Amino acid sequence: MDKLDPPAIAAALAPLEVRVVPACASTNAELLAGEAGAPALLIADHQSRGRGRRGRRWYSAPGDGLLLSLGHRVGRPLRELPGLSLAAGVAALRALRGLGLAQVELKWPNDLLAGGAKLGGILVETRVRDGAAWAVIGIGINWHAAPGGSRLRRDAVCVAQLVNEVPSRTSGAHAVATELLRALREFDTLGLDAFRAEWEAAHAHAGQRVRVRLSDGRVVSGTADGIGADGSLRLRTRRGVRDIHTGTLLVERTRLPVERTHALVERTRASVKRTRALAARPS
Repeated sequence: MDKLDPPAIAAALAPLEVRVVPACASTNAELLAGEAGAPALLIADHQSRGRGRRGRRWYSAPGDGLLLSLGHRVGRPLRELPGLSLAAGVAALRALRGLGLAQVELKWPNDLLAGGAKLGGILVETRVRDGAAWAVIGIGINWHAAPGGSRLRRDAVCVAQLVNEVPSRTSGAHAVATELLRALREFDTLGLDAFRAEWEAAHAHAGQRVRVRLSDGRVVSGTADGIGADGSLRLRTRRGVRDIHTGTLLVERTRLPVERTHALVERTRASVKRTRALAARPS
């Protein structure tokens, strides 16, 4: 069984405050309810009330996923905070690709995909005190199993389906938290501009015809054409370019076939071998 190793995580991330708990209602809710002070990381084996955007439930059986939240004070103007979830997506992407998952992509505004199926999600929530923002970035990644059933809106995939040698959740927590801290420093200095090119290069639906359901229920169609400086989705329509600030990107429910999963694994293995070969070359 892949048990989390709290001392190893805390030692690797020192001096960051790290808490690892067997279960809680929601790692985001726990951090939001506490004091907004020094950066803090909370990891749980299980969440009884895990949630995503728009209050949707996040399903993960105990020990199956990597569930964590990082609380951090943000130094950018409040108007720039919508871009933080995209920066967090790039951080998670860097961490997962660094662990050998070369096929991970991003879906606007806050999903991690592999082969068109959902691998993970991001939820950023903020509190404002004395004009400064305390942000809690929650990330959930299907690690050893992917939830299934009719209650899900789309198909899901897990880390264990994508690589031959599955990294531990402890190493995953370290990698994701490290990249999140790095991304927050970059965001504080440069804002979303530090991440736009990287995000757009990893966008799973770049250049594709998509539909977006707006908050009022209307659906607009167009071609995904990157993101704006504020994190909005740029949609090229018949009437010109439209910036979508809030909404849900609609895609067809595409089940990940066994043969496609195997192809993803083989491509990931080949990528890892190439990386190791390059690292082994004498300088």
